[in-house]
Amino acid sequence: MINYLLSYEIQKFVINRFRHFVFICSITVIFQSCVTADTTFDVVVIGGGTSGIAAGVSSSRFGAKTLLIEKGPWLGGMLTAAGVSAIDGNNKLPSGIWGEFRDSLTLRYGSIESLKTGWVSNTLFEPHVGNEIFQNVALNEPLLSLRQETWWQDISYQDELWVIKLTDGTIVKGNQIIDATELGDVIQHLRVAHRVGMDSRDDFQEYIAPIKSNDVIQDLTYVIILKDYGKPMIIDKPEGYDASVFYCASQNEKCPEVESMVRTLWPKEQLITYGKLPNNKYMINWPINGNDYFVNAIYMNEKERDSSFQLAKQKSLQFLYYLQTELGFSNLSIADDEFPTQDGLPIIPYHRESLRIDGVTTLSINHLSDPYTQEQPLFRTAVAVGDYPVDHHHASHPDWDNLPDLHFYPVPSYSLPFGTLIPKEKENLVVAEKSISVSNIVNGTTRLQPVVLQIGQVAGIISAIAAKESILPRDVSVRKVQEIILSQGGYLLPFLDIPKSHPRFKVLQRIGVTGILRGTGKNIGWENQTWFYPESPLKFEDVFLDEYVDLEIYPLPDDLIYESIFDWFVKVTGSNDQFENITELDLKEIVPHVEDYTLAIKRGDFALLLDGILNPFANPVGVTGNLIR
Repeated sequence: MINYLLSYEIQKFVINRFRHFVFICSITVIFQSCVTADTTFDVVVIGGGTSGIAAGVSSSRFGAKTLLIEKGPWLGGMLTAAGVSAIDGNNKLPSGIWGEFRDSLTLRYGSIESLKTGWVSNTLFEPHVGNEIFQNVALNEPLLSLRQETWWQDISYQDELWVIKLTDGTIVKGNQIIDATELGDVIQHLRVAHRVGMDSRDDFQEYIAPIKSNDVIQDLTYVIILKDYGKPMIIDKPEGYDASVFYCASQNEKCPEVESMVRTLWPKEQLITYGKLPNNKYMINWPINGNDYFVNAIYMNEKERDSSFQLAKQKSLQFLYYLQTELGFSNLSIADDEFPTQDGLPIIPYHRESLRIDGVTTLSINHLSDPYTQEQPLFRTAVAVGDYPVDHHHASHPDWDNLPDLHFYPVPSYSLPFGTLIPKEKENLVVAEKSISVSNIVNGTTRLQPVVLQIGQVAGIISAIAAKESILPRDVSVRKVQEIILSQGGYLLPFLDIPKSHPRFKVLQRIGVTGILRGTGKNIGWENQTWFYPESPLKFEDVFLDEYVDLEIYPLPDDLIYESIFDWFVKVTGSNDQFENITELDLKEIVPHVEDYTLAIKRGDFALLLDGILNPFANPVGVTGNLIR
């Protein structure tokens, strides 16, 4: 697949050309597009974070005239502006734009091995490098316009268009809008139905959820990127500093024994190298009695948010002072070559949780743990994949000891359904970032960077199709979106043994989302996995064809060997006008690698025949996964 995220050499060339372009246009803000008389767009993406940049690029690639609006000077959100430059999950599932981004990092740093600098992740990088990549891929999209360092002031729907007033006085219009804000601000402004905090056990029948709901969201973090200066660079002692707050951040004789029994405490060397970045830098995003900070800022105004974020910064600075003075890392201090901020800290905090819409479908923990037995077969509408464990951060809540005790059981890798991006009631709006329709528990895994990149990619595709075809996002063909995702190197299902480089990748993905042949989920240590086993012999219990073929009239043969399966396909297609007459020779041409037709047919070959002859993927499905007859 072509990597659309540019190599570093090409990036530098484009930046230089773009600086010349900015001069000609007399625009003072670098990376902001020239203002043209035409201010009406097919798609307007609000928020240039992890989902936002993916949505803008994806929408414009599909031919939609797209505007991306971002409050700050950087693109990439939590990956860049928030400094969380260590990728969590999907290392073996490089789906779509996430895979492209990793490829660009590999080009920039020289090899994929050069990204494995810390032990928390296989992909670590300097935040400013991520921003450069996202800025340049945006510049490479002719249908994508950028408006940075400006924000929206008001949004309304008039004459079948969204009207958006920006803080610089500009008014733009869009056929479709995507809320890619960090906390779901557009959703809140438009009064879209949503939830905040922990769901009750009865809301989605999740027995591991608390009995009663509450408004507690996950802790946020003001990440710090440190640099090794080779000499002591101890900061001034922060106001309110208390070393005892951090004694249990690592193995420490000062940590009370009872605390060390509750959580695994690592040696201080592993604390500091957890997020080691290239070029002797260190990401400090430490959840164990470190710099997590609780505040629910979702309903706060901008002034209130700024005040609370200053307190989060203060805690991070206190933790840094502790690292320097108590743990002996005095040569490490705030990197002076990362963020364009006065204090050297990230541009924004790292938000782990937002409000969550009431979508046309909602993904619960039950869909993750047992996708094939749910009332709604949402796996058929799969548009993205994830494999990170359910991970919640609540230890910094002031009433942590009295919060509901959430027991997270292991789940296999999973797929994200189409309908989670579509509000149940509001039209011509698609939702991205962390505000999609999932339960609070599931947000603990869908919030991770590779999934959020894919969410943005899907949001862009849905919105672009809706704008071009003059339909509502909920009426966009699920199968059309899935085909586009596959064509862009995206996964629909997280089959670990069918990488996107596999010659049958698209075939097995298509058959997988029909549900005729299904994956097997498992947990190995910290890894969540799903396997398809294409080389295994087909078994009767593997096949779920009832909704596609009348098995009472055309039962599968007693022997699941190639010869018998060939005969079965000939019978099924020979008496149905929707199929061409298929001969055994036609079938043999689909699986030319088979030499002995008396052998048991393999799952992968049966899928190949299904896809090539019956084409069950062509059967349209609705947003709930049910077949449309």
